[in-house]
Amino acid sequence: MVKSIAGGIVAAAAFMMLGSAAYAEPEVVSGPAAEPECFAPWSAETKFFKFPKKDGPYRIALANGYIANTWRIQMVQTAKAYAAQSDVAAKLKEFKVVSTGEDVPAQISAINNFIDSGYDAIVVNAQNPTAFAPVIKRAKEAGVVLVAFDNILDTKDAINVNVDQKGLGVLWGDWLVKHLPNGGKVLEVRGVAGTSVDTDRHNGLHETFQASGKTFEVTEVMGKWDDGVAQKVTADAIATSGPFDGITGQGGDTGIVQAMIDAKHPFVPFGGETENGFRKFCAKFAGEGLKCTSAGSGPAQVAVAIKTAIAALEGQVVPQEVKLPLAIASDPDFKEGQDYFPTESDNFFVGNSFPTCGINFTAQEIMGQTKENQ
Repeated sequence: MVKSIAGGIVAAAAFMMLGSAAYAEPEVVSGPAAEPECFAPWSAETKFFKFPKKDGPYRIALANGYIANTWRIQMVQTAKAYAAQSDVAAKLKEFKVVSTGEDVPAQISAINNFIDSGYDAIVVNAQNPTAFAPVIKRAKEAGVVLVAFDNILDTKDAINVNVDQKGLGVLWGDWLVKHLPNGGKVLEVRGVAGTSVDTDRHNGLHETFQASGKTFEVTEVMGKWDDGVAQKVTADAIATSGPFDGITGQGGDTGIVQAMIDAKHPFVPFGGETENGFRKFCAKFAGEGLKCTSAGSGPAQVAVAIKTAIAALEGQVVPQEVKLPLAIASDPDFKEGQDYFPTESDNFFVGNSFPTCGINFTAQEIMGQTKENQ
C-alpha cells in the first residue's frame, strides 16, 4: 500500500511537471525587442513578451480563413515562399497551411487541431476578432505561440502583427476630403463583413469624413477585396446610385476601375489598395481625372508573423503588438518599375516587402508557389 501511494505521488509529481511545462506563459519584460527595427511596438504602452525557449526545428502552421481573392492567395504563396528560404527552412521541421473559408467555427477547429497535434506555433488571419477566446486560452495553456496578422485577435494573450488598418481608412478619407473640397457622393467598396480589417478601415474613413465638416453621402457595398465581386457591386452601384464624385476601395480596385470604364463613369479621385492593376490604371488615366492614392498592407506581413513566431520560440523578446509600415504611392508620383510593373499581373500586390525585417520577394518567387493547403 505504501509503495502504491509513493508511486501515485511520483506520478502526480510528474504530471504536475509536465503540466507546468505546458502551461508555461510568456514573461512580460522590458523592451526593446530582439530586432527593434523589425519588431516595432504598436505604442509606448505595448507589452513585451519573452517566451520560454524551445529547441528547434519547429512545427509551425498557418491557419487562414478566407481565400477567394488575390491578396489572400498571394499571402499564402508568400508564406510558402518564406518558409522555403534556406535560413528559415533550417529552423522548420514542418510548415502546414490550411484555408477554411468564411466559416469561423471551421477556422477555430483547424487551430484546435494544430494545438492537439503538438504544433509549436500557429499564425492566423482571423475571420472574426472576438470569436477566438476559447482557442486562445487553449493555445496559451498548451504553450503554443499564437500570432495573428492582418485580421488580428481582440486579445492581449496572443501576438498581433499588423499595419494601422484604421489609419489606412483615415488616409483614404483625407485624400477624398482634399480632392472634394465641397464634399459629395462617395462610393465605398468594403471588404469581408465581420473582419477587423474591414471594420477598422471603414471606421477610419467615416470618422475622417465626419471630422472634415463637409457633407459626404456614402454608398456602401461589399466587394470582398476581390476584383470580380468588386467590379459587379460597383457596376450595380453606379447603375442605381451613381454617378459618384469619389471612390474608395479596400481591395478589388482593378475591378472597380474597370466597372467605371465599362459604365463610362467619369474618372474621379480614388483612395485604394496596392494592386498592380489598379496602379497601372492610376498612372494611365491620371490626366483624365483618376487621381489616386494607393496604400495598403502587403501580403508579406504573413512572413513577418512567421518570423515573429520563430523569434518567440527561440526565446527572443518580441512585442505583444507589432506595428508594420504602410506601402504608399500617390498621384502624381507613380513610378514605373517601382510603384507599378506594366509587364506583371494585374493581380499582384505591390509593396510586398518589409526591408526592416529583411523580407523582400520578387513576383516570380511568389507566383512559383500554390494557394493550396499543404
